[in-house]
Amino acid sequence: MSSAPPALTDALADALADGTVVLDGGMSNQLASTGHDLSDELWSARLLAEDPEAVTAAHLAYFEAGADVAITASYQATFEGFARRGIGRGRAAELLALSVECAREAARRARAARPLWVAASVGPYGAMLADGSEYRGRYGLSVAELERFHRPRTEVLAAARPDVLALETIPDTDEAEALLRVLRGLGTPAWLSYSAAGDRTRAGQPLEDAFALAADADEVIAVGVNCCTPEDADRAVALAARVTGKPVVVYPNSGETWDTGARAWTGRPTFTAGRVAGWRESGARLVGGCCRVGPETISAIAEAVRAA
Repeated sequence: MSSAPPALTDALADALADGTVVLDGGMSNQLASTGHDLSDELWSARLLAEDPEAVTAAHLAYFEAGADVAITASYQATFEGFARRGIGRGRAAELLALSVECAREAARRARAARPLWVAASVGPYGAMLADGSEYRGRYGLSVAELERFHRPRTEVLAAARPDVLALETIPDTDEAEALLRVLRGLGTPAWLSYSAAGDRTRAGQPLEDAFALAADADEVIAVGVNCCTPEDADRAVALAARVTGKPVVVYPNSGETWDTGARAWTGRPTFTAGRVAGWRESGARLVGGCCRVGPETISAIAEAVRAA
């Protein structure tokens, strides 16, 4: 017998049915802007162990800018990554749960008149490797191996009772299939968001096929893209809506380019709040930003959404 699909909170379900929910922006750039060094392999997840108040403050900045959803600092938080720093499984599980509590605490401090939600970030296998392979995929692992990697921390995050899981920056359909297996019976709804280039995943599979994997997954409440260029997001939103019939989630980067040799961002931002109207018309119901998108841009998005 199959289990019933997990239920969204009534308020979030209503918000997705009636309008657009505003996501936050990049956690890392907000932490860096307040003076935190994120050059460590654990990236922002290091601060869960060393300075969780900084994580809460970053979430609060986005809530105060107008975001409705905070995405937790667990993107690069894994049992394997923490183990390389000498952190055992028990403490690692506590830190994963703490990522959800930091976002909840920020929501309490925000004292907003509107509902606020928490999405627990489940980043790709490549994020744990900390070598940029989440932008390539094709790790050489089977779907079953990827499922074994993702299941323990996804279960811990779900047990911390976020409103939704953010399966994000997924470069590869094999990894998406593994995550969809993990979701079955977990009891927590999720969105599935690919990292894309043009009309393909970062691993080179057609986005149409990638989106189709989630079309019949009751646990998945939205499908889309993140950590891509705004231009790639423009193309992906309508495709995701057509293929899945689900609400679309979209939160691209600023449009600048990361130079791996120089370890610096180059180019000019192309992400403006003016893109939001087109995304909404094409089916987007969860809209925000990823790398290099800060509270100022999220504030402009929130104003655009609420004006509409």
